[in-house]
Amino acid sequence: MVAQGIIPPMTTPFTANGDIALNKIAAQVDWLIGAGVHGLAACGSTGEGHALDGGEYKDVMAATVAAAKGRAPVIAGIIVDSTREAIARGKAVRDMKVAALQVTPVHYLFRPDDDAMVEHFRAVAGETGVPVIIYNVVPWTYLLPALLCRIFREVPGVVGVKQSAGDLKLFADLMIDAPKDRLILSAVDALLYPSFVLGAHGSVAAILTAAPKATVALWNAVKAGDHARAHALHRALLPLWNAMVGDNLPACTRFVQSLQGIDPGVPRAPMPPASAEQRARIEPALKAVLALG
Repeated sequence: MVAQGIIPPMTTPFTANGDIALNKIAAQVDWLIGAGVHGLAACGSTGEGHALDGGEYKDVMAATVAAAKGRAPVIAGIIVDSTREAIARGKAVRDMKVAALQVTPVHYLFRPDDDAMVEHFRAVAGETGVPVIIYNVVPWTYLLPALLCRIFREVPGVVGVKQSAGDLKLFADLMIDAPKDRLILSAVDALLYPSFVLGAHGSVAAILTAAPKATVALWNAVKAGDHARAHALHRALLPLWNAMVGDNLPACTRFVQSLQGIDPGVPRAPMPPASAEQRARIEPALKAVLALG
């Protein structure tokens, strides 16, 4: 079953020569689960899933599922440019008993029309037999609420959406219009508090991977109706997000993890590591988050 709540998208550890350090995955899994998260996602954008070949993808997912040991459901990210390859990756992990596939629309230059978009997700869900969560993140193939709701109606195997980008109005529309049995997961990192208040069923977002305890506390505070606590957490998390966000967001997420004792490896080239300026902004912002407990 796909979890609701805080589902961090893990970083993928690479060595300096670009190989995957599979031996570093378990420590990150243990750290996140120890922070109280409700699920895990691997090989998404934060995990640089777009930079993995098919064999590497399968190895990372196997290592993540093995490390989780059934303590938390695992979502498998799929970021590829054809329906055929999305199906192949889904089939490669379905026997690992992943909870769902998190699948982007194709992300190269050309946008399929709406009918082709529906068929893309129908084929992936149908051919793999694994529940699909749409990863709605690619700007030029962004799916508006009307198309998302059409897919929900026509493709039963699509069980939800990870709604990215910063437009809270589109998120609010989706919360109202989507069938009530579909999961709406927020990836609006800067606005998790209002997303949760609007009824989001949880989140898959980089800020969770950087600050798992604080984001679990934010989720719990909203669920408990403790809005003073939730707002205080929001006010601490937003400056951390502002310090992290950029074209090398996965690298900055790694840096935040490293400040908390996790060895996340380095990003895969050509992504640069966190710059000195980014590090200088991140460190005090993280201290403010951790001070809230």
